Amino acid sequence: MGSEHSDTTADPGSAGVGADADLALKILVAGGFGVGKTTLVGAVSEIRPLRTEERLSERGQYVDDIAAVERKTTTTVAMDFGRITIRAGLSLYLFGTPGQDRFWFLWDELTQGSLGAVVLADTRRLEDCFPAVDYFEHRHIPFVVAVNCFAGSRAFGAQEVARALDLDHGTPVVLCDARDRDSGKEVLIRLVEYAGRMHSARLLDSVR
Repeated sequence: MGSEHSDTTADPGSAGVGADADLALKILVAGGFGVGKTTLVGAVSEIRPLRTEERLSERGQYVDDIAAVERKTTTTVAMDFGRITIRAGLSLYLFGTPGQDRFWFLWDELTQGSLGAVVLADTRRLEDCFPAVDYFEHRHIPFVVAVNCFAGSRAFGAQEVARALDLDHGTPVVLCDARDRDSGKEVLIRLVEYAGRMHSARLLDSVR
């Protein structure tokens, strides 16, 4: 499955929303532990999502900090997978990454052939998404930050979040509800548009 997806994303610069040919793009959904990655993939996917979740064990509580997500009873140990059609001829394959440090060795495999990434953030523990932001910035992989607006959390504007994360100028920050399909789809559209512009700009720079 991975090789098939990599082939379809070999030319990410063709990700323009006006393209006529059928196109399947690989998108990563990343972020800290318990931030809503599995929820987002499941909410937007038009197929039954593939999930690799295991129940949190008592031993695991010494490794994973669940203080801010006390209701969480399972965790992703490999990846989540889903698919959504944005419009006729444009589909996205979604790969949700595990959030814990000990599973980060999987990220290099999952990023191969990807157009870009969604980094989910929770303003109650914004620092948890710093590793994902650093990962994609250092590898020049386009990404958007999607602030998952949890009930009871303090509301922050997109510019405030961008400053707090010290994002590169122009990196989009979007407020969303990971449980809502339309909200999640809007995040993905923003990513495709942004990544398309980034790849096009890099292609132009390479031929100057």
